[in-house]
Amino acid sequence: MERALDDARTLLELAAEAGDDAARAEAEGSLDGIEQAVEQLELERMLSGENDHANAYMEINAGAGGTESMDWAAMLLRMYTRYAESKGWTVEINDFVAGEEAGLKNVAIKVTGENAYGYLKAENGVHRLVRISPFDANARRQTSFASVTVYPEVDDDIVIDIPEKDVRVDVYRASGAGGQKVNKTSSAVRLTHVPSGITVAMQNERSQHANRDMAWKILRSRLWDLEMQKRNQARDEAESQKKDIAFGSQIRSYVLAPYRLVKDLRTGVETGNVDAVLDGKLDDFVTAQLLGVKNPNRAVPE
Repeated sequence: MERALDDARTLLELAAEAGDDAARAEAEGSLDGIEQAVEQLELERMLSGENDHANAYMEINAGAGGTESMDWAAMLLRMYTRYAESKGWTVEINDFVAGEEAGLKNVAIKVTGENAYGYLKAENGVHRLVRISPFDANARRQTSFASVTVYPEVDDDIVIDIPEKDVRVDVYRASGAGGQKVNKTSSAVRLTHVPSGITVAMQNERSQHANRDMAWKILRSRLWDLEMQKRNQARDEAESQKKDIAFGSQIRSYVLAPYRLVKDLRTGVETGNVDAVLDGKLDDFVTAQLLGVKNPNRAVPE
């Protein structure tokens, strides 16, 4: 790329000296190809992590803010579902706990597609919403929080030894999203890994056996991810961003009132087109975070 850029620069200089418009146009045209090639190299570097190619598991948990935050968690689920659809990925709900009045308390999904984890890992952290509350008769402004946690699907050929004595298994009646598709018998399964405190719930499959198998697979993935975090300093830094789901710990703010703005507090990328972001237009935010771009004045074109 450096060589091609030098060639284009030399051609531009010669064209300027000779007043040759055709040569200038040729040199400028070659720059387009160079730019595309550099973007591809950046993408390859951005997605060069050990598990960036893998499918992803994502958990969304409502935080401080009561019903407001539960509604916000549901909005985030919709946003990430739309983002996945734009990438050609598929989304499957593994576990869903509805809110008392609206939204959801927490949801666990699997996102299947090329480089799903590589992209979605940029969304780890607390997300903050500011808006006029639709649940407040006095139409007051409210601040809500929800956390997003992403980890990769572990390949079946990776062996994670989990002694059964370390895992508590609970079986319960499935509930929440799914309607008639959810088995109303005691088919849902919850695994608790006692040493680490990790809990995995699965109720999407029709049988207890299928839910148990999927829950064990997810637990292996989470324990593998936990081990990688201990061994990899970069992953440790990402883990340190998972703070309390409350004010002061957010990675991105979504403001609907008194003005409209989405701003990533890590990179400075921002846009006033809030509706597009909530509809899944996240590429500019994700790319900036994965490439390590830090520009407080950088704005996403409307």
